[in-house]
Amino acid sequence: MKCAITMSYSNKYTWAALPRTARGTPLVLGGDPKGKNFLYTNGNSVIIRDIENPEISDTYTEHSCQVNVAKYSPSGFYISSGDVSGKIRIWDTVNKEHILKNEFQPIGGPIKDIAWSADNQRMVAVGEGRERFGHVFMSETGTSVGEISGQSKPINSVDFKPTRPFRIVTASEDNTLAVFEGPPFKFKCTKQEHTRFAQAVRYSPDGSLFASAGFDGKIFLFDGATSELKGEIGSPAHKGGVYGIAWSPDGKQLLSCSGDKTCAIWDVETLQRTTLFNMGTAVENQQVSCLWQGKHLLSVSLSGVINYLDVSNPDTPLRVLMGHNKPITCLALHPDRHTVYTASHDGCVTAWDVKTGSGRHVLGAGHGNQVNGMRAAAAGQLLSCGIDDTLRRAAPAQEGDVPSYTDVAIPLGSQPRAMDHVIEDDITIVATVKELAVFVGNNKQSSLPIKYEPTCVTIDPKTKHVAVGGADNKVHIYSLSSGALSPGAELEHLGAVTDARYSPDSRYLVACDANRKLILYTTDEYKLAHNKEWGFHTARVNCVGWSPDSGRLASGSLDTALIVWTVAAPAKHTIIKNAHPQSQITGLAWLDDETLVSVGQDANTRVWSVPKA
Repeated sequence: MKCAITMSYSNKYTWAALPRTARGTPLVLGGDPKGKNFLYTNGNSVIIRDIENPEISDTYTEHSCQVNVAKYSPSGFYISSGDVSGKIRIWDTVNKEHILKNEFQPIGGPIKDIAWSADNQRMVAVGEGRERFGHVFMSETGTSVGEISGQSKPINSVDFKPTRPFRIVTASEDNTLAVFEGPPFKFKCTKQEHTRFAQAVRYSPDGSLFASAGFDGKIFLFDGATSELKGEIGSPAHKGGVYGIAWSPDGKQLLSCSGDKTCAIWDVETLQRTTLFNMGTAVENQQVSCLWQGKHLLSVSLSGVINYLDVSNPDTPLRVLMGHNKPITCLALHPDRHTVYTASHDGCVTAWDVKTGSGRHVLGAGHGNQVNGMRAAAAGQLLSCGIDDTLRRAAPAQEGDVPSYTDVAIPLGSQPRAMDHVIEDDITIVATVKELAVFVGNNKQSSLPIKYEPTCVTIDPKTKHVAVGGADNKVHIYSLSSGALSPGAELEHLGAVTDARYSPDSRYLVACDANRKLILYTTDEYKLAHNKEWGFHTARVNCVGWSPDSGRLASGSLDTALIVWTVAAPAKHTIIKNAHPQSQITGLAWLDDETLVSVGQDANTRVWSVPKA
């Protein structure tokens, strides 16, 4: 079949994923030497964000496995990123395509930290290699310029002295620091002040000092040239393990972050604390990373949120960047189309302001685990069902607020697979593995046992028809009357039905399946709307969505692509390849007739402009 691809598209913006965090594991934030951007990793993505306007972001997705660390070169023209397989990729920051300059394999296991020499010529990478825990090499050729030896366990952190004569210092899980002189770099000595894992080591901007931090809660200061101990900062610095340290640009202060849920600023001359930031009391308020870049002081909480610290008001951050750091499972659109709700498989729900791109978490006792279905309700409320087998409602305290979960958890009796909601009648239908349950408000009106596994549910508010997709390769049509469902037609597919949606004008039903196809039905008799087969995806189609004018629809797939289809011209479509690179698309919705929002397993939310032809 020939197709005309006449529509253009562009990625308007990306609401970026947060850093992927893990308990007991420090995270490394990278800073742009020009002071404009900062970067971190999530899955196999490196995420670059504008420090002044963090809604502006860019992602690099060329690693084939999880990336642990990314650092700018001192020139700012290149970024090096290291992954769990031990590969380092060096790529350019100037071009939008981020052209690969070099790829090296310095060690045979996960890379935990990277440092560049001040002349951009040499690099050192450390981590959990099988035969060695670190390696120094030329950034142009990969040629070895020394060995990292003398420590018996994986190395967590490394830094290059920014001035000549060059030195390298490493921090290891054998509780020691090791100092190397070169080039070529040779082991000089170990420092044994720490009593638990040494987690972070950083030279001051002029290279005259270096500081180390460990899981013993201690921070030590050393002479940058002789490596002599100058003193201990604080006594001890923190009540919990110290995950990261960062120097102020003038080298007179040090920022630290800790598992005791605080960050602190230390005066290097007196070794005393000048500011304490209390970040909260919950486990997710543990601080696992920090960065001091120009006037900005950043920290990362275990929950993944990024805090802009305020020295003049230590207990309240200037701003907090929220979002997701786990795969996003579903998406819902507020009726006014000014707010997008996204939910991830850890139960976190975020409300995004479409105009500003800023995200805020929905508070309260939510599902605590994967959300399987979510729909906006009247008056700014939000309904969701999760694998805790409950239906929950979140409501705003005042108009315009982000909703917060109420204490009411409506038991469903079995695991929900999907849900839909009609705002006008406050009717919700939840498809669980055992039944279709009909709720009016929070009250269960009826249930209909089913023998197939449901995958999706959609209600047409006008006709009160309900379509339920099944893993049995069928779309099951029901009629809703007086709060009860009665079965009707069954529509056959060649694969498990994965999503279905009625058009806003009630004229069509579209269903997609695991056999890579979309099928469009008319709703008067549930016959095929046209004889064109929409089958341009190369893998399972996960989700579909209608434009508000019912003229176009979009589909998102396991093949990482979005396709926009035109009802009036079935042969016309636009393929957005790699809409979420290396990540399947799990949800989509139209903000207006020419703007599409999509979510994926990469934890990113992307907004697309797809003008009409």
